[in-house]
Amino acid sequence: MAKDLLLEIGTEEIPAAFLPKALKDMEKIITGELSENRIGHGRLQTMGTPRRLLLSVQDVEERQEDQILEKMGPSISVAFDERGAATKAAIGFARGQGIDVSELETVETPKGKQVCARKKLIGEDTSDILKELLPRFILSIPFRKSMRWMNLSTRFARPIHWILAIFGGDVIPFSIENITSSDTSRGHRFMAPEPFKVEGFEDYLNKTEKRFVIVDPDRRKKIIRDEARAAADAVSGCVLENEALLQEVSFLIEYPSVVCGTFDREYLVLPKEVLITAMMKHQKYFPVVDTHGGLLPYFITVNNTLARDPSLVARGNEKVIRARLADARFFFEEDRKTPLEDHLEDLKNVVFHSSLGTSYEKVERFRKIAKDIATKIVFSSPASSLDTVAMAATLSKADLETQMVYEFPELQGIMGREYALLQGIDPVVAKAIHEHYLPIAAGGDLPKTDEGAIVSIADKMDTIVGFFAINLVPTGTADPFALRRQALGIINIILDKNYPLNLDALIDTGISLLGIRLKRTQGETKADVLDFFRGRFENQLTSQGHPYDVVSSVLALGISDIVQSLRKIEAMEAFKKHPDFEPLTIAFKRVVNILKDFEGEAVNTSLFEASAEEDLYRAFTGIREKASTFIDNGSYSEALSEMAKLRKPVDTFFTEVMVMDKDDKIRFNRLSLLSEMSHLFHRVADFSRIVTEG
Repeated sequence: MAKDLLLEIGTEEIPAAFLPKALKDMEKIITGELSENRIGHGRLQTMGTPRRLLLSVQDVEERQEDQILEKMGPSISVAFDERGAATKAAIGFARGQGIDVSELETVETPKGKQVCARKKLIGEDTSDILKELLPRFILSIPFRKSMRWMNLSTRFARPIHWILAIFGGDVIPFSIENITSSDTSRGHRFMAPEPFKVEGFEDYLNKTEKRFVIVDPDRRKKIIRDEARAAADAVSGCVLENEALLQEVSFLIEYPSVVCGTFDREYLVLPKEVLITAMMKHQKYFPVVDTHGGLLPYFITVNNTLARDPSLVARGNEKVIRARLADARFFFEEDRKTPLEDHLEDLKNVVFHSSLGTSYEKVERFRKIAKDIATKIVFSSPASSLDTVAMAATLSKADLETQMVYEFPELQGIMGREYALLQGIDPVVAKAIHEHYLPIAAGGDLPKTDEGAIVSIADKMDTIVGFFAINLVPTGTADPFALRRQALGIINIILDKNYPLNLDALIDTGISLLGIRLKRTQGETKADVLDFFRGRFENQLTSQGHPYDVVSSVLALGISDIVQSLRKIEAMEAFKKHPDFEPLTIAFKRVVNILKDFEGEAVNTSLFEASAEEDLYRAFTGIREKASTFIDNGSYSEALSEMAKLRKPVDTFFTEVMVMDKDDKIRFNRLSLLSEMSHLFHRVADFSRIVTEG
């Protein structure tokens, strides 16, 4: 008969950021443990609050599944003599397996008949296994950081105060240091701290809720969302919802209680982002907006206790946010007294990295990169120009020295934009100051303006080549300077803007500007940076569903032009459906294998001996110019359609012609013909990397 398992680990408050991953890890670990121990089970759930981690497993089998162990022994001829008597080999094998020689069986194997020992292991009681399994499971839950407490050796996210462990209503007895498992849990730390007995999962959920604990994080999120919307509606507003904040807040509390507070309207003169940052980032409040998205002078806060007087709670939070906003307004007014340009000199005292100089030097470098990029693209707006790009790059980091950004680092770029607009600087430049930080996260918003896009690419490229040049490159587990994110940012901006940029040249420019700060050779640095970009681009494309072999075949030829590389990949994906694709690819692989490092000369038609040579050459020259023109114009699908016409003459050539002829001139000429074909195919992809059935 199956029983239910319930495990609760009661602790001091675990940081909210630790909990979502911990719950996923718990599910993964216990699933593996039960499977390894041959214990069948039904639905498995994990839940948690800051003070407890809960595991519920339904319909757990009372006993392990029995196991048949099979061990192969010596061959029949070795195990038994000609009279059928067991030899020393058979006797020794049986003794080693703990059975009598008479219990050995004979089985047919690819090696012939062998003796075999089969033993049936009777499954143990699940409750006995859980005594050993559960302590191991608890201590195997990984956390970003763990700690020890008192004089104990146990490490966990926070000190453990109690462990509830019951199987079918009975306690699974075990201890972890000074904590012994039991059938009791505890309610809310302040509103119902007394311990109480638990009989099972449903009983646990009912009793904890009566004691002001909502263990299910999804239920807590729904309660917060619903009550926050109702509170905002009461003041004729809407909650400015943010899923990340909602999840964080839900893991900060055990029993949500929503209160709406207000602040003086005079603070609405501050930039919207300042108010939102002060509320969401610093106080974990949800802002309230009108139907058009404009901020209203209200906020929603979520408490962990039921307030006897909600208005008193609101006033306390209002006092806190009032002080925060008063500081913000002071910084805002002080910063406006100093033009952004005047902060440039201050950047000379800000170290970007000890080996890469100051922020001022960095700005000087990527401004030159930005101007170089600007000369290679066609701006989409008539208001754009090389001068606007240069000015945006120059002012892009100036707000780092403002008081507002010092207090609220999340507002870098945003405050630069706001101060620039207030100073009457070109709005195109102001917007670019903000946009050059984009994308802030993977999949985040990309710059809309060309100025923002160009300065963003330039800034990120300077950072990447700089750290590679001083040999501070990402490892498999560490990327402290977020170079992977910045490389993907460059790739996605170029693709989004359809910029015809040469990545090789861009990297060369970035490296050349480092001067004496370069600690590796330019060649080594460039090669590693290019490989880094190739890896990021390849990972992104395959994660988006593009076939790995197609991606590899195109990127193997280089990624200088990211836009064209993607177009080639898309064309190759479509071409894979062509009936001639597979045989043509197989033939091309054969060409590559024959050529290896061969470098031919112009084909001499007078040396042709077989009609198949002439037919292939005629077919090739007939499509070469047209296919090359398509490639030059970026029409890769059309180029591949032309190349597909070579399928039949190529097949005939390999059927009727001996490429490696004994005559050196004939052999060289045939290889030269294949080499010319190979060069054309290589303008699109390295077909030898395509996976084929043949």
